[in-house]
Order: sequence, then structure tokens, then C-alpha cells
Amino acid sequence: MSKPVVAIVGRPNVGKSTLFNRLAGMRKAIVEDIPGITRDRIYEQSEWEGREFIVIDTGGLRTGDQDVLASEVRRQAELAIDEADVIIMVVDAREGLVQEDEVIAGILRKSGKPVVLAANKVEDFRNQAQFYEFFALGLSEPVPISAAHGLNINDLLDEVAANFPEPEDEAMGEGLSTRIAVVGRPNVGKSSLVNSLLGEERVIVSDIPGTTRDAIDTPFEYGGNQYILVDTAGIRKKTRISVSTERYSVIRAFKAAERADVVLIVIDATEGVTEQDQRIAGFVHEQGRASVIVVNKWDLVTKDAKSMAAYDKDVREELKFLAYAPILYVSALTGKRVPKILELVDFVAEQHYRKVQTSELNRLINEALLLNPPPGAGKKKLKVYYATQVKTGPPTFVLFVNDVELMHFSYLRYLENTLRQAFGFEGSPIRFVLRRREGKE
Repeated sequence: MSKPVVAIVGRPNVGKSTLFNRLAGMRKAIVEDIPGITRDRIYEQSEWEGREFIVIDTGGLRTGDQDVLASEVRRQAELAIDEADVIIMVVDAREGLVQEDEVIAGILRKSGKPVVLAANKVEDFRNQAQFYEFFALGLSEPVPISAAHGLNINDLLDEVAANFPEPEDEAMGEGLSTRIAVVGRPNVGKSSLVNSLLGEERVIVSDIPGTTRDAIDTPFEYGGNQYILVDTAGIRKKTRISVSTERYSVIRAFKAAERADVVLIVIDATEGVTEQDQRIAGFVHEQGRASVIVVNKWDLVTKDAKSMAAYDKDVREELKFLAYAPILYVSALTGKRVPKILELVDFVAEQHYRKVQTSELNRLINEALLLNPPPGAGKKKLKVYYATQVKTGPPTFVLFVNDVELMHFSYLRYLENTLRQAFGFEGSPIRFVLRRREGKE
């Protein structure tokens, strides 16, 4: 199910960041804490009435000397609008309607996107005159809120959720085609890689309009296998402004990864792994997608016999949480090793959807418990009674234990390594779900 994107826009000091933090803090799910993933507070996941969504904070939109949005800020606003399914425009009810609000509202009206108008800093919700003047913006009926005190946020989210696109359930791995997403920060060579992949085959069937703005899913065939290249808004567009686009590349990666079986995480060989690469790779990992790390522009690196091994070490150090992902060195410009990408895609896709028989799984887990018993003593010792695989893509295992709290992350990592040694799962994350076994000690 694809997560909608909600962008919060407005001029400075109207309470956008306060609202962003309020919405970001409402997510009930625990996000795994993985060393090496740098989180940028421009985006966060949230949830309302069982529907997860991504919320992004665009920063304050300022007017220029001529009382119009400066070109840089306008591009920022356009990027946020382009990524969003729903937009929350925040205005200051205490200060009232100002010309900057009218300029921003004009841009949002032209976008054609659903806009929910949040009148923030309302002190008396019975005094409707405090926010009625915002009807003049020609947007939706103003929803009075106090982001700082968390007042009326439920009504705001009801209005936002009412504008979400219909959820699309996509059964990964069950079709005949493998979905491939190419993600990465701007200027790492994604478009060149896409063109090299498609140009190598020269058998593009058609361009099918995708599920989001300007997205195109491109079916193609290679070696008798069917693939769909999952494209996103911006992957084929000429980057309008590199600094601004950099901020939203994670959102694009996130949305592309949701619809893919295998994600190609593209890194610029001449620059190495950057913090933004870590963010993008971290999101792919959190989405549970199979992945291949593609180091592009390898032709531009001065090499010797030890270059690749040294580079491998650096990549592994910076992307520790992707230790399971294979690394491939290519040149989209020359086409060198590009065909090997699809060989790896086939391999990791098969690993991603691998199913282990329950009897074989429990035999392996029991052996692991005997070889390396869980830490603890007496009644406080962890006991694992039974294991079963409940889904693939990613491989997900339920472990029935006597006490969930006794499972230390290091022991869970030991069990994961045991599974990988026995069954592979290369290129795919592994998920564990712990369940307490009732009535058994």
C-alpha cells in the first residue's frame, strides 16, 4: 500500500514546524534504531486512523522585494507541491490574513492538488470571526487549530485523510514482472543508468502512466524475463535546482521503493557515500525492499589492483545496515557491467521471496540455540519455543518466546546471521516478530 505524502507549507512563523513535530509524534509504530542512518527532520512518517503517510516540512516561504515569492523559494514550493498528494497550508489566525498568504494560496490553487487550510494559533475556538477572513484565499474551509497545544488536530487530520488517494494494494512478487526502482541523490547518474538499461535491451513495450504525477512505469524484457522499471516524478525531469531537489530525493526514493521488488541504490564513485546516500539507503532498508548498491561512474576513478576492495570496505562501513546488499561497480556512460545489474536483480528478487519450510526452520533455530544458548540464568532465561515464516518480500519470521523483553538485539542478530548462512537471503532484509507463547514456561 503506497503511503500518501502530505506537505506543510506557509510563510515563516505561522507554526509549520510545530505542526510538523505534532504530526510526526503521532506515529504509533516503533521505527527501528539503526546506526548509520542520519535522519533529516524535513520528513517523517505519521499515521491516522490506520493509514500511514509521509509528512514533509517545507520551511518558511518568503516574499521578495517586490512582494512576490523569490525565485528560489518558488522552486522550493513547486518541489514540495510536486511530491505531495495533499497540502496543508498553515496561516496565523492571530495575525490574520496577509499578502504573503494570498501569494502562496495562488500557487497552491494552480497546482490542482487538494489543499487543507489550517488556521493556527487559535485561542478561542468559539470565536469564528478569528479565522473567517481566510475564506478569501479561495481554498478549503479553514480548520482552526492550535499546533502548540495539540487542539483540534484530529479534525485537521480527518480533513487531510479525506483527500488521500485510494489505497492500492500491490502484491509484490506474485506477478510475472520484477519491479525495479532506481534511486539516489541528484547527479549520481540515475537517468543515464535508466537509459543504459533500456537502451541495452531496445525492447521497450510501452510507457504506462504510473500511480503518481508524471510517473512512468516502463515494461521491458531481457533474457526472456519481464521487468518493470519503476520511475518517479523527477527521475527523467531535468533537475530544476540541485540544492532544492537534494532535499526531496529521499521522498522520491521512499515512494519508488514502496512500489518495487528490487531497488538499485545508485552512488557516485567519485564522491563516495554521502549523508544523503545514507538517508536514501536507510529508507529503502526500512521499507523492507531487496536492494543492490550500484556504484556508478567507476570509469572515472583512478584504480589499481586494490581499489575495488578498498571501496567495498568504505561502502560497507558507511552503510552497515545494508551488509546484506551486494555491490556492483558500473559505468552507465560506457555501459560497462550494466547488463550484470539485471542478473543481480533476478538473484536478489528470488532471495527476497524465498520461503523456508517450517520444519527446516525450527531445526535450524534449535541448533542455533544449542550452539549458542541465550544469555541469562534461571527463570530469567530466554526460551524460543517455535518459529514460522509468515511472509516473504521481505522474509518475515515470527518467534514464539517465553518473554519478549528477554530477547536482546544482539541475539536476534545472531539468529539472523544463522538464517543467512543457511538460506542466503542475499540482498534482502530479514524481519523478526516476537510473540509471547501463552501458558508455556
